Amino acid sequence: MVAGDMDRWPTRWPTRTGRFALGDLALRGGAVLPGAVLSWKAHGTLSPARDNVVLYPTSYGAQHPELEWLIGPDGVLDPTRWFVVQPDMFGNGLSSSPSNTPDYPDLVTAWDNVAAQRRLLAEEFGVERLACVYGWSMGAQQAYHWAAAFPGAVDRIVVNCGSARTAEHNRVFLRSLMAVLEAAPEHRGGGRFDARPDMALRAFGRIYASWAMSQDFYRAGLHLTSSGAADLAAYLRTWETRYDTRDAADLYAQLRCWEAGDIADDPRHGGDLARALGAIRARVLLMPGATDLYFRVADNEAELPHLRHAALRPIPSIWGHRAGNPMQNPEDARFLRDAVREWLASPPPD
Repeated sequence: MVAGDMDRWPTRWPTRTGRFALGDLALRGGAVLPGAVLSWKAHGTLSPARDNVVLYPTSYGAQHPELEWLIGPDGVLDPTRWFVVQPDMFGNGLSSSPSNTPDYPDLVTAWDNVAAQRRLLAEEFGVERLACVYGWSMGAQQAYHWAAAFPGAVDRIVVNCGSARTAEHNRVFLRSLMAVLEAAPEHRGGGRFDARPDMALRAFGRIYASWAMSQDFYRAGLHLTSSGAADLAAYLRTWETRYDTRDAADLYAQLRCWEAGDIADDPRHGGDLARALGAIRARVLLMPGATDLYFRVADNEAELPHLRHAALRPIPSIWGHRAGNPMQNPEDARFLRDAVREWLASPPPD
């Protein structure tokens, strides 16, 4: 599959969209998300046995239409074989978020997202067990949290450029982004804004450009050849406008969720990451980007010995974090498709 082929595919599979009302949702930290709603889209047909479900949660700042490109008969996730459900993360502007929920709590975690997603699957589709949870970046964090939260309900997970716990180096990056938003004159405290902080969001995008792609990517000049930009200044302008359609409070809320990612932050494990990893029963495919600056190969290498059924398959790419979402990169898209399809064909754990 060449990234972007989805635009040329006629839709030959059924799709559904919806908004799932959760009521006032009690969160793990003790707060309540009032009138909580999950936006979702489903692709394909649910089997009579309800055993072909792949959950595909969204990533940071993304909404489900932006991640549909890899769904297709020749794509990473085949909707003629699998029933693919895309739940929008809290804070992404489609599900409950600061931009549409005035009393949105200070912190909504990955734990809260997966608990809501389980209710969506059970109450909307009658699904109690998943063939796989596939996720990239914050979606990969949710995949890990699914396997940790519901160890008997998940056969496989694909952790694509993600980790079980947000690393300290990653948190430095996240706090730098928070600081940029907090320094905006429009910021009134607590990640809320009196008006759109345009200058801060442009700076936000530039910081992202330095982390999302690797040093090797820039050294090879791919920032120009892959984007068509005439020079570095023009390329950076594409990042300055990347979040023009996103609300600053939503971006801030999801940064807090990302920073708090930790599958061991649970009474069952008491903060012991090795113990939390060892309790996972699902087959785990770890697919870090070889040059990812957020979720390093070393993070997954450290997790691997504690997992019961797992394989480590780094993406051999200089596209940094974006190797895991290679819309503009056919070579990485082929690698991703082949690895994920092989994993989905593997037998579930005993």
